Amino acid sequence: MSDMVVSCEDGPTGGRYLTTIEGHTAGMTCSKAGAARLIIDYSGVPDALRGNGARQTPVKRTAEDARHAGDKIIPLCPFAKAPIEKRPEWHDVLA
Repeated sequence: MSDMVVSCEDGPTGGRYLTTIEGHTAGMTCSKAGAARLIIDYSGVPDALRGNGARQTPVKRTAEDARHAGDKIIPLCPFAKAPIEKRPEWHDVLA
């Protein structure tokens, strides 16, 4: 699929990552647990985007952002936890 846009919305208690592909949006929400921890608590992907990596893209971006900020991730959402556990290169950001 082409024309992928990943965006991040950040607020005082949490935020979300959105991946938009060809007019369809997948999302993942995070809650802040202190100054340097993010809890990934939900991810959702519309049927039109299933099977193309749309769920993995915001997880990857969260891992990259956490690494850059020195934060740690607590992946409570099983759909976010699975790709993190499968990729050793993201394990450094796990809390």
